[in-house]
Amino acid sequence: MMAPTTLSSSITPKIITISEKVWRKAASTHSKRIRHLLQPGLLPLEENTVTNSGSNKSQQKSRRRQQQQHYVDDWTGLDPINPIYNFLIEYYGLKGAKGPRRLARWAPNPKLLWDDQKGDASTCSSTSTAAENDQVYKAAMNVSHGLGGILLENANLDDLGGTLHMRGGIAVPIDDEGDDDNESSSLHGILYNPAVFYNRHLPLNNNNNDQQHDKERRLQLLKTIAPFQWYTSILKQTLNSEPILHCYGLHEWAMQYHPEGADPPPSAKYQSNLNLRVSREVINETVERKGVRCTHVDALRFFAPAAGPLNHHGASLERMDQLRLEQKGCVHAHMDLLKIGLKLQSFIDSDLMVDILEIALAARKLDVEASPYDATKYGAGIVPIETNEGRKMYRDQQIVLMQRAEPVRQRLLDSYETFMMIAFDESLLLDSDEFVGGGKRTSIDNITAEKVDAEDGPYVAPERLARAEPGGLPWRKNLIEK
Repeated sequence: MMAPTTLSSSITPKIITISEKVWRKAASTHSKRIRHLLQPGLLPLEENTVTNSGSNKSQQKSRRRQQQQHYVDDWTGLDPINPIYNFLIEYYGLKGAKGPRRLARWAPNPKLLWDDQKGDASTCSSTSTAAENDQVYKAAMNVSHGLGGILLENANLDDLGGTLHMRGGIAVPIDDEGDDDNESSSLHGILYNPAVFYNRHLPLNNNNNDQQHDKERRLQLLKTIAPFQWYTSILKQTLNSEPILHCYGLHEWAMQYHPEGADPPPSAKYQSNLNLRVSREVINETVERKGVRCTHVDALRFFAPAAGPLNHHGASLERMDQLRLEQKGCVHAHMDLLKIGLKLQSFIDSDLMVDILEIALAARKLDVEASPYDATKYGAGIVPIETNEGRKMYRDQQIVLMQRAEPVRQRLLDSYETFMMIAFDESLLLDSDEFVGGGKRTSIDNITAEKVDAEDGPYVAPERLARAEPGGLPWRKNLIEK
């Protein structure tokens, strides 16, 4: 049996077992909650043709393709022309039936490994800690290289990728010396532990004093950690920000801005299956009234080029500006909680993922309702931000949504911090956290393109040093030259 390995000063390796009855019920409940939220945007199983004359041929082809991609459990793809749900496809890559099914999968909350150390396993009322002389404990410790984890009793290989998340799931065989046919009946269950998935059991320093190997492995780990720390910084920045409550969702209008003499906006084809509910003149007047106050750096690229100079925060923004601009009143910042949560799957509380999805959908609905499009046939209302009354409506709903999102954002930040403490060596976290709240607290102003590959500086992902401009290229294709 593999001897327990020290994780950190705060965590002792252990095996926490969740009974089959409890985890299957939790997984079923999670799947039902996800289906309830997604149901209005799912394509029907029986629909094999598209007759919507308002959509173009490529959209019809996409819709037919997604209709054909479904599983025996009746999950179907999201409707790519439903304006309230298609952002899940376009922004976050939840394509085909695989997308909704990914959201519906379940995994145990890794926080159990942290809470149990403090004598608090209240996040799951029927966990038990296996004894060291127990055969299950020995088998689980063996496959986890002594790091332990959360064991789902009697889970089998058929559950992986269906009921349970495949990523991070480790089969715990009943008999290591038996045959290798990997039949489901030969397992104690499936074990999850982010420390095992990220190979925390491997030493950072090679015993053969191979400094080049050590350096390369350390750099690879810093690259792995970087996106988790980036999102941690974004969450901290947003929580600590002052909300801007006078943007009125004008980013959608800036996409359609087309003053006389200007080239047609590239994003005019966006939501092309929807009719505009206002004239082009009203769109132009609304954008020009007081300009645009959009703090969401991802939105700027989709502005019409003529709208860029009207943005009070700049016509050209860098990815690093997100740490300065992201704020808790932004509906797109609420939607992006889903992107940040998806990055952590399958090492995140499944209940939290449902709450995140609920917030993201509510934010999207307000986003669409305040746009210049008519989406009433999809159940959306109208928030006419081109009028004084409409702007008040938007602000009131924006405040309510912000208040709902605040505790969810805090829980997501807590999940990221707990995950990183479990998954990675503490020295790596101190060496690489170059953004907000990190060990080195490197100033944003001091991050330059030259430091991306610097041996003596913190690792900064190249895409953090990219520029967004109206009608411009995606981030990774518009890197700032060194």
